[in-house]
Order: sequence, then structure tokens, then C-alpha cells
Amino acid sequence: MSLNLIKLCVGVDRISDLAQRQARRLADAHSPGEEPRLLHITRNTPKRAEEILDGGSLYWVIKRLIRVRQRIVGIETYERESGRPACALVLDPLLVRTETQRFRPFQGWRYFSANNTPRDAPLGTGVGDDFPTEMAAELRGLGLL
Repeated sequence: MSLNLIKLCVGVDRISDLAQRQARRLADAHSPGEEPRLLHITRNTPKRAEEILDGGSLYWVIKRLIRVRQRIVGIETYERESGRPACALVLDPLLVRTETQRFRPFQGWRYFSANNTPRDAPLGTGVGDDFPTEMAAELRGLGLL
């Protein structure tokens, strides 16, 4: 069974904000002769990388709610401009909406077992970024959404 990571999406209010930010990063990452890759740089390298690369995803917490995930397609060593070592999580650019699930604040990333992850949101649910997230979470908790 694959293992996932979970991380706060700091400075982002909506999934569309994350999509725009990542699209800019992909456009800026274009190097001649190389295919652009979406990297998320983090200080620590997961020790359980093999389990993560076996189909794991990065779940993003936006405004205290898990809202979206991205498949992790690679984990690489990375050197920051300052020369300090880091880790690059190579992400699939596809953002997959999930059912919203409350999650408390934390720092860095955490392992996130498949037993705790929210399901992917059904296609065509009509609940977009403009739908109040707190209301969606409350309605889902009541079994109405």
C-alpha cells in the first residue's frame, strides 16, 4: 500500500490559486532542451521514499481543509542557491480535488497513511472554489453533500 505526504499550502486561499502558482513555476522552469518539471522543495527528505513512490500523493491543506492532492512521481536530492541541501518532490501537475476534510495546522510535511486520506471528489459535483469551504465541510459532515 502506498504512503502519502500532507503539507500546508501557505499563502493560498483556493485551489485555483495553487493551480496558477504552479503554472507560473512550470513556465519559469522551462530550460532549453529539457521538459519542465513541477518541483516542491522541502528541507527534509522522506526516509520512506520507496513507499511514497509506489503511488503516493501530496495532500494539500488549504485554509485548514484538505482540498486537493497531487501524485508524487519522484523524490530527488536538491541543492538550494545558498548551497544548503534539500529535497525536491517531483509532482504530477494534475491537481485532483478531494472531499474536504478538516486538518489541524502543523509545520513541514507529515506522512499520511492511505487509511486517513479523503476520497477523491466525484467528477461533476459542482462544488467549485467559490463555494464556501467551511459550509461544504459542515454539509459533508452531516451527510448532505
